[in-house]
Amino acid sequence: MLRLVVLVSGSGTNFADLLQRTRAGRVPAEIIAVGADRECGGLETARAAGIPTFVEPFAAPREEWSMRIADRIGAFEPDLVVLSGFMRLLSPAAVARFEPAILNTHPAHLPEFPGAHGVRDALAAGVAETGASVIVVDSGVDTGPILAQQRVPVLPGDTQDALHDRIKAVERDLLADVITKIADGAIDLADHGLEHRLDRPDSQRTQQ
Repeated sequence: MLRLVVLVSGSGTNFADLLQRTRAGRVPAEIIAVGADRECGGLETARAAGIPTFVEPFAAPREEWSMRIADRIGAFEPDLVVLSGFMRLLSPAAVARFEPAILNTHPAHLPEFPGAHGVRDALAAGVAETGASVIVVDSGVDTGPILAQQRVPVLPGDTQDALHDRIKAVERDLLADVITKIADGAIDLADHGLEHRLDRPDSQRTQQ
């Protein structure tokens, strides 16, 4: 069973869904801690579930803040780090500390519409469909190896919120499936050309 640390910034609805799936035994993982860059609904959900939490408020320079939050993550010795609506970019050095065992979901069919406004940008572009992706986080902005993705149609009259809600439902399924496949060995993160591992000398990661 994989040990997960999840990072959130907002309401944490995707995190709450993952928590429900792990506790129901549908995803072979345990969320051992939830961290954030601010107080938010996701932290409240974690605390109500008895999960340890931490907050590392953002402060410049980003590189120093990133290493502080990396230290907070590392203290829990996770097998996998999941960014779930986490709205801050980590520095390349912080990412490298966990890469490739650090995942993010994105509300677009990458490489289309990267960045913080993927849903808004898809609507503005007038496309007939967008999507959802699960990627390995790297030092770029939504440029890491794609582990799973699925198309989502843009419906006539769609608002940003309505489209985003449908994308979130797909993101949740994709993330759960990816984590399950990592735990089962069906996805080997090393196959994606990434050589870093969690700096946890006693780590016995299931997929290796």
